[in-house]
Amino acid sequence: MRRPGSLILVIALALAVPLGAVRGGEPPPWVPDAVPTDPDMARLVAAAQHEGALNVIALPRDWCNYGAVIDSFASRYGIEVNESNPGGSSADAIQAIIEHRGSDGPEAPDVIDVGPAFAEAAREQGLLKPYRVRTWRTVPAAARDTAGHWYAGYYGLLAFEVNRDLVSDPPADWADLLDPDYDQPVALGGDPRVAQQALHAVYVAAQVNGGSLDDAAPGLDFWSHVYGSGNLLLDVASAESIDAGATPIGIRWTFNALAHRDATGGDPAIEVIVPPSARVAGMYAQAISAYAPHPNAARLWMEYLYSDEGQRHFVDGYCHPIRLADLTDREAIPANELARLPDASGAVFPTVVQLNAAADVIVSGWGDVIGE
Repeated sequence: MRRPGSLILVIALALAVPLGAVRGGEPPPWVPDAVPTDPDMARLVAAAQHEGALNVIALPRDWCNYGAVIDSFASRYGIEVNESNPGGSSADAIQAIIEHRGSDGPEAPDVIDVGPAFAEAAREQGLLKPYRVRTWRTVPAAARDTAGHWYAGYYGLLAFEVNRDLVSDPPADWADLLDPDYDQPVALGGDPRVAQQALHAVYVAAQVNGGSLDDAAPGLDFWSHVYGSGNLLLDVASAESIDAGATPIGIRWTFNALAHRDATGGDPAIEVIVPPSARVAGMYAQAISAYAPHPNAARLWMEYLYSDEGQRHFVDGYCHPIRLADLTDREAIPANELARLPDASGAVFPTVVQLNAAADVIVSGWGDVIGE
């Protein structure tokens, strides 16, 4: 399962590396040197094809329909895509930039897909190269670094993924988990200290327990209550554990849960419930390594991801594309495709500062919740 690695641990990792050491070699040449807002696409395509390859990391093919994205990009441009460590984490992706800078091997990432706080930590350490795609202005300002070092490509919400062969009365909203009469086993998508998906579940729970985007501590109180009632399983909720019945209810990203529902074909029967309250969007940011061995292919990849076609691939994977407002305003996505997306009305988008502060509270406090 993708995305282990806490925000705090990754930031600490980045800050532990001296800036001069991170920049131990000059990044490869870029064409053009300036950060463009309207690149010469014919020139970019030719330069990318001359490089001939693109290195990606930590992109499972069933995550947000990335398999189709990779195959379509490779076919369209005739560029080989090297897929490294598909089950890796945001921490792994950033560490790979550090460890393989100066290398042209397939383990040296050209591009990364990580949480915004991870991306911001990488930016602060000089690990990212700014680039603004042609559709830059249609990416919401709250979802991008102003200089173009990173910008979100898609987002999801948290959902209850329920094995209905085992659970007859699933929760309808977060508050149901606090009901003294509630008696259903629930598992997070990992340990909040080392998994962003699980950390986000604690952060969201704070919003329905007296907290806010600036106050994550009530989320710890929320899950302490659920754990004390005996309903919080410490197993990791995954497609496999839900199928096996080990975690009858999992708290997972909508796009993971819905894709798994389709994959089971009804055996077991999976229901995906998006709680109507406290909808906090979970974004993932795209960025180019400052040491990318294929810098032009990296920029062409970014152009593809943020094109109408690339963003529609995310929709097919049940992910909300970051350019959704622009795409719907122009009716660029057919209605039947839009209907695939879960309801995200009322979703709020925390800032990187808020995410970092929340991670600090949650990572340091989770051990007290479960007595470790």
